[in-house]
Amino acid sequence: MKNHLIEVPKSGLAGLRENWKSDLVSGFLVFLIALPLCLGISMASGFPPMAGIFSAVIGGLVVTFLGGSHLTIKGPAAGLIIIAVGAVSDLGQGDALMGYRLTLAVIVVAGLLQVVFGWVKSGILADFFPSAAVHGMLAAIGIIIIAKQLFTLVGVKPEANETLELFGELPHALTAINPDIAIIGGISLLILFLFPLIKNKYLRMIPAPLLVILVAIPMGIYFDLEHEHKYLFLDGHEYSIGPKFLVTLPENMLSAVTFPDFSQVLTMTSIKYIIMFALVGSLESLLSAKAVDSLDPYRRKSNMNKDLMGVGLGNVLAGMIGGLAMISEIVRSSANINNGAKTAWSNFFHGVFLLLFVAFFPLLIHQIPLAALAAMLVYTGYKLSSPKEFVNTYKIGKEQLSIFLTTLLVTLATDLLLGIAAGILLKMIIHFANGLPLKYLFKPLFTVSFEEEKEEYTVFVHHSAVFSNYINLKKSLDSLPKGKSIRIDFTNANLIDHTVMENLHQYQHEYQHGQGKFTLCGMSHLQQRSDHHLSGRKLQKIKN
Repeated sequence: MKNHLIEVPKSGLAGLRENWKSDLVSGFLVFLIALPLCLGISMASGFPPMAGIFSAVIGGLVVTFLGGSHLTIKGPAAGLIIIAVGAVSDLGQGDALMGYRLTLAVIVVAGLLQVVFGWVKSGILADFFPSAAVHGMLAAIGIIIIAKQLFTLVGVKPEANETLELFGELPHALTAINPDIAIIGGISLLILFLFPLIKNKYLRMIPAPLLVILVAIPMGIYFDLEHEHKYLFLDGHEYSIGPKFLVTLPENMLSAVTFPDFSQVLTMTSIKYIIMFALVGSLESLLSAKAVDSLDPYRRKSNMNKDLMGVGLGNVLAGMIGGLAMISEIVRSSANINNGAKTAWSNFFHGVFLLLFVAFFPLLIHQIPLAALAAMLVYTGYKLSSPKEFVNTYKIGKEQLSIFLTTLLVTLATDLLLGIAAGILLKMIIHFANGLPLKYLFKPLFTVSFEEEKEEYTVFVHHSAVFSNYINLKKSLDSLPKGKSIRIDFTNANLIDHTVMENLHQYQHEYQHGQGKFTLCGMSHLQQRSDHHLSGRKLQKIKN
């Protein structure tokens, strides 16, 4: 049965006139979430607090008119923290300001590279990476964020820099916690974990990060964090607290503007981080935009290449004035949709509110305890690396879990690029072990036929459909007319992996929303790798 058509909101100025109220309200609510997260992500990245604000303001005021998406919120993301902090450390060699300025240059060049990615239409690469490897990378990012922010949460400065060393240092940190700071951080974290359990619809209207700030600021005032002093806790020990545990902002926004230093942009260290920012940032942005499209009640599709170019230009501008790298961010975008946004103007309004608040209420931001921001990041890290991610991946298949864990562990031990590369390599090895010939690794074998009486296109897939050759299959599907009947026949296939099943499932949903019919058939001879409906499938014995 065909879906009922729903009226899609207009774009541009017509969309503004038609939906300004709903977009304004959503933009304001997203701003309430974005403000503390921008500050926290900046400081966790080794950047000044204003860097995240600059990024989000440019993402709202500028990229709104350059991007190709409808409801995504542009701004700094937790997923890029470990790249940013690594760049500042490696490039600065102990000089934080120099590392910051050299990293800004890296962000500018990475942004230009993202523009090139969009120009050559590489947005489709979001469909290339194995799902398990991507989730493993995100889980690793979550664990790294937790490892770094737990120290700030309890008011202890770590000596180690590497993730595994930080975890080794945690037992000592827990014996040296600063009680007042730990109380602020602990209560903030408790709010974030317990708030989703509240069912009251009026309380649920308050964004959890805003509630944390509303509780943490009075606690900071009660503990007098504004003034350097010592205090005795119940255990009789003396502890020191002061303004260093609060967000530090410059007197005005213009004094926070910092220009990049391009003197080392051609060194191998800079090139490494340029690739990491461009590749991981683009991948995260594309995947987020793809996820937001699936949440859009009007099922609009983003122009991924245009959106990537918009994000790239936004990064160039952000890097030129001292801002963090931005992406299409999933958490704030999801909140944007849940708050009733209709068009991209909600992203614009969120940027406007951020600009106005920072310009007129900087003293209020200064009252925010760093422990509260650390709690938000620890919670974000937990969501990325939740035990549910491990369980859900295992349910899809043991081989998917092995790819997930390999990506995660290699990322923790080395960096993101090597981690995702290890996941892809293991996926290929598994496919070769399952009988995939090298000639089908990147080029699928399929034929397309058309039956005029039924107005039905049938795509016959031969031998193997795997993550690395899916892009060519998708290009063929995209070339077929919309609103028709498409049948994907796997009768002659020997191997289908989970990434292809997941992508085709989403493609089916999108195609049917456009009043077409899309079915998968001919898989009864293939054995599923697990009971999960999107698990990979293969013959017991592959024919060459």
